[in-house]
Amino acid sequence: METGAIPLADVGAFDLQSTVESGQSYLWDRADGGMYETAAAYGGDHWYETVVPPLDGVSDERAVVRVRQTDGRLEWESTTDAVPILTHLLRLDDDLDAILDAAPDDPVIERAIEEFRGMRLVRDPPFACLVSFICSAQMRVSRIHRMQRAMADAYGDTVTMNGDEYEAFPTPAQLAATTESDLRGLSLGYRAPYVRRTAEMVADGDADPAAAATLPYEDARDYLTRFVGVGDKVSDCVLLFSLGFLEAVPLDTWIRSAIADHFPDCDRGAYAETSRAIRARLGGDYAGYTQTYLFHYLRTVGEDGE
Repeated sequence: METGAIPLADVGAFDLQSTVESGQSYLWDRADGGMYETAAAYGGDHWYETVVPPLDGVSDERAVVRVRQTDGRLEWESTTDAVPILTHLLRLDDDLDAILDAAPDDPVIERAIEEFRGMRLVRDPPFACLVSFICSAQMRVSRIHRMQRAMADAYGDTVTMNGDEYEAFPTPAQLAATTESDLRGLSLGYRAPYVRRTAEMVADGDADPAAAATLPYEDARDYLTRFVGVGDKVSDCVLLFSLGFLEAVPLDTWIRSAIADHFPDCDRGAYAETSRAIRARLGGDYAGYTQTYLFHYLRTVGEDGE
């Protein structure tokens, strides 16, 4: 086991708890079992852990990573050097201060940033991110997280570090080898056939979510809708929380409510036209950052925070 620490003075504004417990990622777990038990997650010093598959250009091996934020630094434990992995997954290479300082001047946006400053976007592994958001329809974040953990426990490989066991998220082949009944038994409900068929498409080489990263934004969104159970909103989630399209704004319930209450002129009816309008209103190239702050703020603090 390797250990180390990343000084946050080298990173800028950062908050680990809100980054991994704000509904962006369902692939981390909290060592104390309290993942997603707090709605307005922010400022904690808990240990978080995950099993990370090989990442192109980052790491050639699967790794267990544990991390916590304490005393102005990120302490980590891992089966390998975790610095490049954490930098990638938690977007420690973003100039967050500059991104937030450039956010549009708007009272609700300013309140959201003030409440949760330091929250970063994530870069989750593409396949696991895709499956997570296929499971997200009409689900609370805590239930989405439990679904991902259930699939890892049932079908993922067990990886050992320092005598402790961790379950990796299943590979496409592992999920493709399941049955719809198996996945329904993990409480996936009507999402079960979507997950299995999507896994089969990736395992068979028919499509790869990572391939969307090479396309222009709207083409990338269209590409991801070829996966079963994936519409424009899920596509935007994968583009934003995995593939680095920081302009993506998933039009979920909370953002549609924000449009109705704060940006009504951006409602253009169809998803594509509304998406273009709200992206421009929320900052263009970094609209996805603004969206994520709004989502976490409205979902947990809400209009009562005005």
